[in-house]
Parts: sequence; structure tokens; C-alpha cells
Amino acid sequence: MLYVIKSIVIDQPFAKVFEFIANPGNLPHWTNAFSDVTADTAQLKTPAGTVTIGLKTSANPTVGNVDWLLTFPDGNTAVAYSRLSPLAEHQTLYSFTLTPPPAPLEELEGALAQQATILENELKTLKALLEA
Repeated sequence: MLYVIKSIVIDQPFAKVFEFIANPGNLPHWTNAFSDVTADTAQLKTPAGTVTIGLKTSANPTVGNVDWLLTFPDGNTAVAYSRLSPLAEHQTLYSFTLTPPPAPLEELEGALAQQATILENELKTLKALLEA
């Protein structure tokens, strides 16, 4: 498995959903892995412990993308890709493409499937937060 795409429909206007997701400071509210997020760094929880990573958010409301570039202490990078699409005046589709983490091949077996399950739960949390 090279990637997984998960999506959820959020019953809120595109602008509200985009503004929330594009703000990296909101990541700890709906994801399990991030804490102490600033404009350019975050604490990332990993199986080996918590590490400080570089975090750059790239967001464009015209095309609806919110992507994050993660730079790890060893110099490896990963990109988290996501997209928002307005479905109706008060309904937004949010999709997230999950790619394998930057890890040796022998560590990847099962990692993406495990991350996909975590992502499903995070999307449910996001939906609940935005629809409350």
C-alpha cells in the first residue's frame, strides 16, 4: 500500500472549515500526534517518543488545499496533503492523502494501515469539533 485517502463530510461552510484546518495551532485539537504547535515548529509524538519537528503550512483557499511540510531532526521530510471541497452552502468535503512516513522499509509494514485507522478517528474528531 503506497497511500491511503480518507475523507469526511463536515456540515459547515467551506470558509469556516478551511480557516480552522489551515491554522496549524488547531492541529492538537483534532490530531493525536501534534502538541505545542507554533508557526514553524511542533512537538510530534512518535512510537520512539516526542520530537521537535519543523512544520510549514501551505494553504490556498482558492483551490482548497492545506498541506504540511514536516522536517524531522535527522533532515528527513514528509508532506501531509489535504484538500477541501465545497459541496453545498453549508457542507464541505475534507479529504486527506496519507503517505508512508519517512522510515526504513522494514519499519513500514503495517505502519500505513495503522495510521489510516488513526486518521479515521481524527477526522471524526474534526467533524465533531466543527459541527458543535
